[in-house]
Amino acid sequence: MADAAAASRDPRAIMSNAPMTPRQYLAIAMCVALNALDGFDVLSISFASPGIAREWGIDRAALGVVLSMELIGMAVGSILLGHIADRIGRRPTTIGCLVIMAVGMLSTTHVGSIEALAATRLFTGLGIGGMLATTNAFVAEYANDRARGAAVAVMAAGYPMGAIAGGSIASHLLVNGDWRDVFYFGAIATIVLLPLIPLLMPEPVGSLLQRRPADTLGRVNRSLRALGHETVDALPPVEPTAPKAGPRELFSPRLRGITLLLTAGYFLHVLTFYFIIKWVPKIVVDMGFSPAAAGGVLVWANVGGLLGSLLFSALSLRFAVRGLLIAAMLASVVMIAVFGQGQADLAGLSWAAAAGGFCTNAGMVGLYAIVAASFPTAVRGGGTGFVIGVGRGGAALSPILAGLLFAGGLGLPVVAAVMACGSLLGALAILALPKREAEGH
Repeated sequence: MADAAAASRDPRAIMSNAPMTPRQYLAIAMCVALNALDGFDVLSISFASPGIAREWGIDRAALGVVLSMELIGMAVGSILLGHIADRIGRRPTTIGCLVIMAVGMLSTTHVGSIEALAATRLFTGLGIGGMLATTNAFVAEYANDRARGAAVAVMAAGYPMGAIAGGSIASHLLVNGDWRDVFYFGAIATIVLLPLIPLLMPEPVGSLLQRRPADTLGRVNRSLRALGHETVDALPPVEPTAPKAGPRELFSPRLRGITLLLTAGYFLHVLTFYFIIKWVPKIVVDMGFSPAAAGGVLVWANVGGLLGSLLFSALSLRFAVRGLLIAAMLASVVMIAVFGQGQADLAGLSWAAAAGGFCTNAGMVGLYAIVAASFPTAVRGGGTGFVIGVGRGGAALSPILAGLLFAGGLGLPVVAAVMACGSLLGALAILALPKREAEGH
């Protein structure tokens, strides 16, 4: 009985088993807002690129270099800052990511060459990549066991929210302003969120107990109070077999298979996901529709993605995350192939793109949820960062691979079928995960 009582007062047990409080929901809502900011910042260069090309007289190839630099920055930021978050804490790393993003966005408004633009986007990408790794870890440690999968899925839904809302705002800004206004807006939104981090997002209890900084008990109790829970009188003992923070631990015998399978699953599904995100506008224009109409089809793909995220979140409260994720990835295979068959009119294209976005984005949020559930607290930030960082290779490869297939003379049906195979192979990688590690509860 004494052991059971002691376990019930373990701060980690309180966070895992107690009902969710309004303060926990508020902290998770902040993570959703941060991910929405990520969604806007990632696409800001896409909104601004026509104005940049017109003002500077540069071609698409030069802009492609800029987009690649951003992806490189995001990959490095995910891996590097994810590990830093495990060592110094989630909250200071998140604040650092926001500062990097704000400086990067403001710097972009003052560049005068493609080289300088590439440098500022590389720098901004560091913060964007690190932000996703830290927010994923934040949500996993704020939520209780029952709500964890749903909470991470809702957090991931912030990305298409930011893309949809940000796209609307950017379009309005560009009517009477120039491309720099897009980055000014992103910088202002970032600066507005900065002071809310220390107010609404305490350092997670699990992270504190893993790192054991000075005055750990006081910090744990401040975090518990901030999240609406009662405090504790003593800390639980240090677990002698607990994994240590650091990249080497990801490839220890215990975690090596999980790290490699999750990275493969993410990389392969992202390959399919970015085929829709990057190629829909070009495909629609090649069918004879206007660029404005093509942009509308892409918006519908993001609307479908948002709905898919929210449905996945709701279903994860009742069903195991791994089964839902595999189902979403297999549905992605079917819907991308259906999109590749072409449609007779714009409405048909919009519905097909929305269905493709629905399934692929549901798969993305499921991957974030299963990554958060599979790594222990000590390496959750670093593990998430590694999976996402390496997985960005799939994002970079996707438009290139599809372009090569088109250039080779293959039609849309065949190219879409080939690109859909990424989700199929990714589903096989997730299926190979040990079930105990991949239930997402």
